[in-house]
Amino acid sequence: MADILPFKKPAKKKVANKSLCRHGFHKWVVAKDTTFDSKQGRLVTLYRCQRCGKTKIEAR
Repeated sequence: MADILPFKKPAKKKVANKSLCRHGFHKWVVAKDTTFDSKQGRLVTLYRCQRCGKTKIEAR
């Protein structure tokens, strides 16, 4: 008897909530408390997305 080959492709592993980040719906969490930026001369807050790891800086 010959080997039977499957016709369906194996299911891809779904990356949890990455599609939300691709569409701009990040889950921002404060990565550090307030820090001082010497170039801008003011306090800044560093935010990091909990799902994808992208960072954003917000000046106060």
